[in-house]
This record gives sequence, structure tokens and C-alpha cells, in this order.
Amino acid sequence: MSDQRVKVGDSDLEVFPLVLGGNTFGWTSDEATSRRVLDEYVEAGGNFIDTADVYSAWAPGNAGGESEIILGRWLAVRSNRDDVVIATKVSEHPQYKGLSHDNVIAAANESLLRLGIDTIDLYYAHFDDKRTPLEETAAAFDELVKAGKIRAIGLSNYTADRIEEWLSIAREHGYALPVALEPHYNLVTRGNYERTLAPVAARENLAVFPYFSLAAGFLTGKYRSAADAEGKARQGMVADYLTADGFALVDALDAVAKAHGTAIATVALAWLRHRPQVAGPIASARTPEQLPALLDSVSLDLSADEIAALDKASEPFTR
Repeated sequence: MSDQRVKVGDSDLEVFPLVLGGNTFGWTSDEATSRRVLDEYVEAGGNFIDTADVYSAWAPGNAGGESEIILGRWLAVRSNRDDVVIATKVSEHPQYKGLSHDNVIAAANESLLRLGIDTIDLYYAHFDDKRTPLEETAAAFDELVKAGKIRAIGLSNYTADRIEEWLSIAREHGYALPVALEPHYNLVTRGNYERTLAPVAARENLAVFPYFSLAAGFLTGKYRSAADAEGKARQGMVADYLTADGFALVDALDAVAKAHGTAIATVALAWLRHRPQVAGPIASARTPEQLPALLDSVSLDLSADEIAALDKASEPFTR
């Protein structure tokens, strides 16, 4: 596939420009299937896996941490810790809610145990915790960096103002600065990121790793009419896209995909990869069979005309 690597902000991390999402591990992918997905991703050149301590507490019978446990067992069996970059997150685990100092430290220690590793490569504040002063949260993350328990800091689901406030606090106190941003961003969710977050990411050299890159499957082309989503598990998640504008965008993606003899999902991910500051979109594969379309996005170079056509088709989603 590719040995291409991109730098994560000002850190020493270098990652594959397609991030494998671990949210399916222990949920829609059992452990055996998860290991096959992981094996095929790294065999194709991938080295960056994104998970969270809360994955997948929402599933019946799960308590949170299932994804980290499966990933940790795979690392132990493969003995390949030095070959992969691991990102995980704190704030949403049922037993470790919020971003108070003590909670962040305790949650990080639990994630390290589940993953079976000594250091988390990239540790995200998953969701902003307005009840906890940012000074307290930033200090806790810095403490983890100084203790060697995390290598770098990332922020997810933060507003531009709160990102800038964190950076200001870190500079004032000499704390480690965040190097990565994980926002909700894709062809049908553009407005907030492009208006408010992208300027901060560019100014501060934050590596951007968009989640929901394929809009809950809408940008794979599987929904070509509202009827296609009826009764499906993700109907509610894609409801806002089942419009004339949404289907016109899928048609535009389809035209580009046909020109390259590739999948619609491949083009949607490649569009993200071409955006400024985007170091790599995050995409999940429930089965190994879903991986090729994702991996092909790394080597798909879109022309200026193709990018312009997709930009125009997705313009209704910039509001």
C-alpha cells in the first residue's frame, strides 16, 4: 500500500494518513474480527489506531473499555507496540466522567492497564468539561506528559475559544501544548469546522483528524434515497442528509469515483485528506472486507477540478 507518514503537529509522532477507528471493537466487531481488521490495516502500511476509554459502553452488556482491551490483547499477541501509534481519550467512561485532575490521572492509568502499554502516544480530552477549570485539566495532562504516561495531547469536540484558552493557559504555565484536534468534519458537516476551528488549527499547527469522516455511512453511497435508510440502524444518524442536496452530493462523489474506478467512500476520504491541516481522516471498518475502500483513499490524488466539483456540491453543508 504505502509507507507514507505525516507529522502530528509539533510532536515527534509520525502517522499513516488514514486513522483506523477502534469504536467497532467489542461492539459491531467481535474480538476475532477486530484482530483481522487490525492485522490487515498494519499489513497495508497503517500505523495509527484511534480508540477511547468509553468504547463501547453504549452496547448492551458492555461497561466501557472493551475496545482498549481488545487492542491491548492484539498488541500483546503481535508484539508490535513500537510499530503503531495509539490514541485514546478521557472524559466519557461511565466510571471516569469529566476532566478533573484526579479523574484524568485515574482514567489514564486505567487505559494504560487495558492497553497493556507504558505510554499512550496521543491522549485526547474527549469532550469539554465546563464544570472543571481548564487550568486544572491542562495541568493534569501536563503532569501525564512529564510522568512519561502520554507523549502528546489532543483535543476533541472543543470550541475554537476553548482551544485558544487551553493554549493560552499552557503557554502561561509552561505546560505541554496540544498538537492535535479531532473534530466532527466531513463533506456534509463543514460549516462549524471551516468557519471556527480550521483557522485555529492552521495558526497553531494542530494536526486535524476528523471523525465521522463518512457521515455514518452516508458518504459511502449506500443511501441513494430516503427509502434506502428506512428501518436501518443508522437511519436517525443520516436523517439530516437524506435531502436533494445530500443525494446530489453523492451523485458528484459517484462521478469522481467512476472516473477513477474506485469506491465513493474512497473519494470522500480523499477529499478530507486534501484539506489544509488534515493529517488523516478517521474511518472504522466493521469487517476486513470494508478496509480496501478506506485504504485506497491514501493513494487517490484528486485533481483541482474534482475537488472544486465536490466543494460546490457540498456547499449547502457549509452553512
